Amino acid sequence: MAKHLYPPHQSQRGFTLIEMIIVIVVGGIVAGITTQVLTQPINAYIDSTRRATLTATADSALKRMQRDIRRALPNSIRISADGRTLELLHLVDGGRYRSQLASDGSGNILDFSLTDTSFDALGPLQYFADISLGSDRVVVYPLNSVGSDPYAGDNTSIISNTSTATNIVFSAFQFPFSSPQQRFFIIDTPISYACDISATAAKDKVLMRYDGYAIQAAQPLPPASGNAIQANFISDCTFRYNAGSSTRAGLVSLELVVADETGESVRLLHQIHVDNQP
Repeated sequence: MAKHLYPPHQSQRGFTLIEMIIVIVVGGIVAGITTQVLTQPINAYIDSTRRATLTATADSALKRMQRDIRRALPNSIRISADGRTLELLHLVDGGRYRSQLASDGSGNILDFSLTDTSFDALGPLQYFADISLGSDRVVVYPLNSVGSDPYAGDNTSIISNTSTATNIVFSAFQFPFSSPQQRFFIIDTPISYACDISATAAKDKVLMRYDGYAIQAAQPLPPASGNAIQANFISDCTFRYNAGSSTRAGLVSLELVVADETGESVRLLHQIHVDNQP
C-alpha cells in the first residue's frame, strides 16, 4: 500500500483567557490615553469659547455705558449707595451764550440779574434738529450742588418752541450763576443703568438701561419705566465715581462680573474719564 504523502495532522489552538485579558487591559489603557489626548483640547476649546462669549457680553454693555457717560452733562453722574445703579443727564447739544453786546449794540445777551427768556448762541447749534422743543432743557453752570443742581431744577429751563439754532428761547427763568466760560448745555432725559441680580437663574441676572423718564431730585432706584436689557448672566457689578476737581477730570469705574450656568465667570473693569468743567 502506498504511503500517504501528507504531513501529520497538527492541532490548532486559540487565545487563552489570560491573553484575552491582557489585550483588553492594554486596549483600555490605549483608549484612555487617546481619550485624554482628544478630550483636553476639545474641553479647552469649549471653555475658551464660553469665556469669549461672556467677555463679549460684558464688553458690549460696558461700551454702551461708555458712550452714554461721555455724553453726560458735567457733574450730573450719580451712583446709588449700593454701587449698582448709575444715573446721568444726557446731553443733546451745547455751546456758548452771548454775554456782551456787539460793538454796534446788537445781540441778545443772557442776563443773570433778572428773569430772562432768551439769549443768542455764539454760533449755530450742531444738533439743533435733535432738540425736542417744549421738553428739552437748557442748563447753565451745573455743579450738582444746592443752588446749581440740574436734578432739582435750580439752573434749568424748558426750551420754547420758538427757539432757533442761534437763538435759545426758554421759559422765564433767572439763572443763579453765570458760567466762567459762557457755556450752556441742552439736555433731554436722564439715563440710568442698574444691575438686577436678584433672580435665581444665571440668565435672568441682568444689566438694565432706563431712559425717557422725568428728571427727579432724588435718584430713583431703579426708575419705573423705559427699561431695556443690556446684558444677561450678570453675577455682580460695582459702579464708582470720583468727581475730580477744577483741574482734574472725573473718573467713572465700571466693574462687571459675568457668569454662566456652568460656573465659568469673567470680570471686566472699565474706567472712563469725564470732563466736569461747567
